[in-house]
Amino acid sequence: MLLEELWLEDYLNMGMVVGNNPSIQPGVVFDYSHCWLIEIGNNVTIAPEAYLLAHDASSKRLIGFTRIGRVVVEDDVFIGARAIIMPNVTLGKGCIVAAGSVVTKSVTAGDVVAGNPAKVISRVETYINKCQDQLVESRKYDHSYTIRGNISSESKKQMVEELQNNNGFIR
Repeated sequence: MLLEELWLEDYLNMGMVVGNNPSIQPGVVFDYSHCWLIEIGNNVTIAPEAYLLAHDASSKRLIGFTRIGRVVVEDDVFIGARAIIMPNVTLGKGCIVAAGSVVTKSVTAGDVVAGNPAKVISRVETYINKCQDQLVESRKYDHSYTIRGNISSESKKQMVEELQNNNGFIR
């Protein structure tokens, strides 16, 4: 699902490349001044308020030049909320960037990175296994427990109680 399609269309018209089936959430910022240096693959999720920057002007006052570089997001990547992707970074196929991370170096396919600066904390396979183990013991909820599923006040209260000190999972 593309939010603000006309806005995204402007970036595409200026040369940014976006593959099929992206999920670009509200508040995502693409580097307007160098958006043609940004390439996003297929089946990529970019969570709210993430930044993809193809330039870094911190050097401008120091040496008279702004550093620029490509940002390449390969297929099946997840970029968490408020993550910042800096210039000259490739996010390898299927990697996960945790919320709030600052990515200053390329990420290998299948890695999970977190922090500032972002560092490898896991492999996606390990993360999947961890989530699957948690899923067995956790509360599970269907679509009716979402805003789009018209969650009831009663169901909201139920979730608050059930998730007091636990994680849950929603379909």
